[in-house]
Amino acid sequence: MKTAIATSDAPAAIGPYSQAIAVGNMLFCAGQIPLVPATGELAGPDIETQTRQVFANIKAVLAANGMTFADVVKTTVFLTDFADFAAMNAIYQEHFAAPFPARSTVGVAALPRGSKVEIEVTAFQS
Repeated sequence: MKTAIATSDAPAAIGPYSQAIAVGNMLFCAGQIPLVPATGELAGPDIETQTRQVFANIKAVLAANGMTFADVVKTTVFLTDFADFAAMNAIYQEHFAAPFPARSTVGVAALPRGSKVEIEVTAFQS
């Protein structure tokens, strides 16, 4: 059985999708962009501020299902500029410990609302 997971501590979906779907011990999270939940606006113009907001949003969605970053097994990072990779990666590394989740990083032409970064995660809780 699949269950929609939603929290007001992360931005509401801006389209026909769920913040996350739980299936058994797995959580499939929609990509998070750096929207501030209280305002619906981008967190800031720079990659560091945006990446920190993305991780705050992901943390809230995970918590809504009783999970933490330690439960994340796979991430996908979307960047509009690969020149931002090192700065994003430094903040990314603050949120995970070994064994690190599997990760894909993809360069894209554009992201919703003009954001520089979007990250989606899949989590498993044993």
